[in-house]
Amino acid sequence: MVTVLAMLWVGWLGREGRGEVDRETAVRRMGEALSSPSRTPGYAVAPPEADRSTGVAVRPSRRAS
Repeated sequence: MVTVLAMLWVGWLGREGRGEVDRETAVRRMGEALSSPSRTPGYAVAPPEADRSTGVAVRPSRRAS
């Protein structure tokens, strides 16, 4: 119960810190964001290199237990 009250209190307190932005400024910022070239997300890791096929199916050897 105390945790929920603390979360509500911090949430309410944090609202006062945000100032309102007038309409022209908001429209200008949105226009700048939309006109900038979009970045396409890349992959963090390069794709693995494919094993070179020899054209012959090779089964892994069985170990004698």
